[in-house]
Amino acid sequence: MSKPKPYVFFLLAAALMMLTACADQGTPTVAAAPASSASTNPAPSNQKTNIASGTLTVSGPLIVEHQLDVLAQREGIVVKLLSETGAHVRTGDLLAQLDDRQLEADLEAARAKTRSTDADLKNWQAEARVLEADFSRAQKMYDAQLITREQWEHVKFKAEADQWDVQRVQQLLVNYKEVERSLELELEKTRIRSPFAGIVARRYVREGQQVARSDRLFWVTAEAPLRMRFTLPEKYLGTVKRGQQLPLAIPDFPGEERTAKVIELSPVVDPTSGTFDGLVEVIGPVGHLRPGMSAILSIENRP
Repeated sequence: MSKPKPYVFFLLAAALMMLTACADQGTPTVAAAPASSASTNPAPSNQKTNIASGTLTVSGPLIVEHQLDVLAQREGIVVKLLSETGAHVRTGDLLAQLDDRQLEADLEAARAKTRSTDADLKNWQAEARVLEADFSRAQKMYDAQLITREQWEHVKFKAEADQWDVQRVQQLLVNYKEVERSLELELEKTRIRSPFAGIVARRYVREGQQVARSDRLFWVTAEAPLRMRFTLPEKYLGTVKRGQQLPLAIPDFPGEERTAKVIELSPVVDPTSGTFDGLVEVIGPVGHLRPGMSAILSIENRP
């Protein structure tokens, strides 16, 4: 049997090298599959684990419980602004005033109608007492057989009819009082008030502007207590507890150390992310901290 010639070995070696190169080029495609599946269930973006220090750091904005946009409850024209951005307000302080002239006129007409109906009711009640006295006298005369039954019944039915008129006017008075109350509530909607104590963070309207129902007028926010919501992996469930105090850092003030107390923990785990939510409250005076600032909460890793 003859030996293979040298150029045959050369061709086999070249083919082997080409197969190896093709296999190397296909490798990244195979390795990319786990990364794609991991991206469908990403870890919470506000979590960072510091392995060297053995702590889990969770970042997020400082928030307050009371923070909302004050909306217009009815349409109208802004005739007066009584508060500006940055102003401190108390609960019930007047922020703005809408045009209320038409409502004032309607309310005064309703009050006049109420007063008129009340006087009418008193007149009917006085007449009812007169007819009751007539009926009492007619009853005695009928018992003494001084008048006929038909005369007695005439006085009786007239007294009963007057009682029904009294009840009718009483219900009219109730209706007019409720109309008056409804107009008073509508009039109160023209006075834009602060729902809680805090600071006016933003003003959306100007004097003379026509606003519609549900338009934003002011953004009012409380200044304290400052809180922060966070999300933790499920393995920390039972490790972090309510009332526990944790160190809190403010990136904009690196030299300042704060402490936050856990005031709320979700009792369940989100099955899609394998995490649970919590809420901490900053302990101590607010100082220069403001809602919206970024904060970093440090939690010791579970052993």
